[in-house]
Amino acid sequence: MAKNVLVAQSGGPSAVINNSLRGVIEACRDYPSVFGRIYGAWHGIEGVLKEELLDISAQDPKEIRLLECTPAAGAIGTCRYKLTDRQTEDFGRVVEVLKAHDIGYFFYAGGNDSMDTANKIAKLAAAQGLDLVATGVPKTIDNDVGDAEFKLVDHSPGYGSTARYWAANLLGANEENAGSCTSDPVLVLQAMGRTIGFIPAAARLADPERRLPLQIYLAESGVSLPEMADLVNGELTRSGRCIVVVSEGFDVGDIGARTDPFGHISYGASDRTAQQVIVSYLNQVGLKATGKARGQTVGTDQRHAALLASVVDQKEAYESGRHAVEIARSIGNGYMAVIQREPGLVYRPRYDKVPLDAVANRERVFPKEWIAPSRTDVTDAFVAYAKPLIGETWAQVPLEHGLPRFARFAPVFASKRCAAYVPQAYRK
Repeated sequence: MAKNVLVAQSGGPSAVINNSLRGVIEACRDYPSVFGRIYGAWHGIEGVLKEELLDISAQDPKEIRLLECTPAAGAIGTCRYKLTDRQTEDFGRVVEVLKAHDIGYFFYAGGNDSMDTANKIAKLAAAQGLDLVATGVPKTIDNDVGDAEFKLVDHSPGYGSTARYWAANLLGANEENAGSCTSDPVLVLQAMGRTIGFIPAAARLADPERRLPLQIYLAESGVSLPEMADLVNGELTRSGRCIVVVSEGFDVGDIGARTDPFGHISYGASDRTAQQVIVSYLNQVGLKATGKARGQTVGTDQRHAALLASVVDQKEAYESGRHAVEIARSIGNGYMAVIQREPGLVYRPRYDKVPLDAVANRERVFPKEWIAPSRTDVTDAFVAYAKPLIGETWAQVPLEHGLPRFARFAPVFASKRCAAYVPQAYRK
């Protein structure tokens, strides 16, 4: 007898996360005898706790198709709610809601913290004899899910599109800097990624032959502010201008940091940014060129710019969603779908699985050997790794009245069968 499906998302969204959602939905529909009604937890695990289950099976098929090019998490929402071991009432509530709606399959899309939630639900199901299969769907723009050797996970959906955004953004920034360098010789751009350098490193994809006056400062580079000033001034002496791409987690001292429920610094919500501190410092110590440094902190558009999405990333996000369903159907509880890379010079992805235990709460760092000896660049090995992920064609986004047309789900929710509940973390 078919069991109902619940799909949810957690953490920061991406330009392609909804295509993973579409992959889950369409794969489940291929097996009507296995998978019953499909629900979306409204804002991740919070939607489970609050029993807010969007009825995806009741949605217009046209809107499901539009998920392919719909960015971010507006379709079913996301969250940053952490299920800790001491929140026993929350775990009991999850079981209550899953049972009440005859949920037999739970798909959770997200990064390493999200996989921790999926892993806890998988173990909870097994411990309580609940007829439930919990499966992870990979998502992270940071590309920090997996192992240092890239044996478990080559990359995650979401990264390729953010990498393409940065390659394109750098080209535009170069035109800006080249044209304005008589008054603004230094342009400082800040990239997401916390203290993991995969995103700022992607700026090098715009200039693999290193013809531009570009310096990339990863949080892992270990460069101090005085050293940076010397390096920037050296570039000004050579080129007359300099484009600086810096990780948001680059150490500039106290930024008035604020953290999310998982304990990560929310750089976009903190009092100061690395870019602001760097621009102020460079202008204070002085530049070896006429004019001043200026900066730009790129915001959440780097993770939701649908028009710059990678078509490779779109396809892999979709296939990852479908593969998660195949894992749930044919193998069972406690795995995450992953993308691996076949050996050889031609890029070929392969879809596989890893136990949730292997990726939950485990953060992959940027390889030290991919940081150039100058500490202001990345190596050709990184370029070879990342270049296939950004694709070579434009993503197709349908227009309506000259503007992008994204999916619009109707607010049709499952009838509530449980008592009202306030998540433990929100109680005073």
